[in-house]
Amino acid sequence: MWYFSWILGTGLACTFAVLNAMWLELRVSDSKQALNDI
Repeated sequence: MWYFSWILGTGLACTFAVLNAMWLELRVSDSKQALNDI
């Protein structure tokens, strides 16, 4: 059953990568918005 943990770990890593990229895009857009407000 090693393949189950391998697939589960790969899925969690991919999910973490996607969420991290979404958070980074949100943070960059917020900083650009803050610069435009000044």
